[in-house]
Amino acid sequence: MKSQQGFILTINGGSSSLKCSLFQVGPSLTPVVSCLVDRIGFPDVTLTLTDLASGTSERRTIQATHHKDCVDPLVTWLEQKLTIADLVAIGHRVVHGGHRYREPRVITSEVMGELRRLSPYDPEHLPAEIALIETLGRRFPTVPQVACFDTAFHRDLPRVASLLPIPRRYEAAGIRRYGFHGLSYAYLMGELRRLAPDEAQGRVILAHLGNGASMAAVRGGKSIDTSMGFTPTAGLPMSTRSGDLDPGLLSYLSRTEGMTVEQFHTMVNRQSGLLGLSETSSDIRDLLACEGSDVRAAEAVALFCYQAKKWIGSFAAALGGLDSLVFSGGIGEHATVIRARICDGLEFLGLTIDEVRNGAGEAVISTAGSRVTVRVIHTDEEREIAQSVLHVLAEDRQDR
Repeated sequence: MKSQQGFILTINGGSSSLKCSLFQVGPSLTPVVSCLVDRIGFPDVTLTLTDLASGTSERRTIQATHHKDCVDPLVTWLEQKLTIADLVAIGHRVVHGGHRYREPRVITSEVMGELRRLSPYDPEHLPAEIALIETLGRRFPTVPQVACFDTAFHRDLPRVASLLPIPRRYEAAGIRRYGFHGLSYAYLMGELRRLAPDEAQGRVILAHLGNGASMAAVRGGKSIDTSMGFTPTAGLPMSTRSGDLDPGLLSYLSRTEGMTVEQFHTMVNRQSGLLGLSETSSDIRDLLACEGSDVRAAEAVALFCYQAKKWIGSFAAALGGLDSLVFSGGIGEHATVIRARICDGLEFLGLTIDEVRNGAGEAVISTAGSRVTVRVIHTDEEREIAQSVLHVLAEDRQDR
């Protein structure tokens, strides 16, 4: 597994997980190894490393209270498998870039200062991402690191879509709708341009449905609206996040239960969504398996599909019609019954699903006569990060 041209390491941290990929740099980016650290902060943290050439995986248990605790065991294990002394760069998925960062950036002390300032924008992700950048910087002090912002895809949202209806003074403080899952959406649009260039220039709804779930309305290749807002908690109900709520709920729970702001934050981010409604699991697969015997599971699934359908309808209105719907993410790519339930009743938009194609997991699951093309596209945030890193490094060389 040695390379004469080096490697790019990508880092993609979730709230309790960490995904990494190692890409060999050459005529094209070749993924060599993928790593997953799961259940960070729990007693049974697992590190799984997969050799993508052979398809073999190895798994071990590590101690990791925080994301940064994963770096040393992860890098040590990688070094046992292949030579990474010629590491070209490290690319990080950074969830929030605020209003300042509209494209990937080489991480400097100035960028780090701005990320620390932005930490209150997204306390679920940014502090852990900052700690990862710092830890890897100490491990590889001469290797450039690049921040790839999940908000960048939505940087040109129309003003009417980005404004929040609160006192105007807060806009000056950077409080607005930002939108997230931008790395996934950028990759999906790149794939759509490759598969169907005319569709990519039309009216498209992208549905990234996974543990985190959101949608984006895209016209002419640009995001014109998105379901998430100032933070990734807004929009669709998710595995443990509530999605949109009446803001008066915080006041009510504060008065009646003495709930603090921090307790409310924990509830809507970690105890709500599918988990809160079902009281059993945050995994849609578990809920589908028991929905016939557990009304709580059935209602959680029904609400998820209902809200997704509502967002599609509202975005079709914002777009002035619909040409393409793209499903992606863990749920969007694999849960055929969820796709079918979301699309059921959308025939008025000219959208009809082919049950056989959908059940077989084909790339296009709409009927031949459907005015709207419905696609399933596997997303690859890690490859999008690696490609962004190459682009930034090339620009940096040109500027010297």
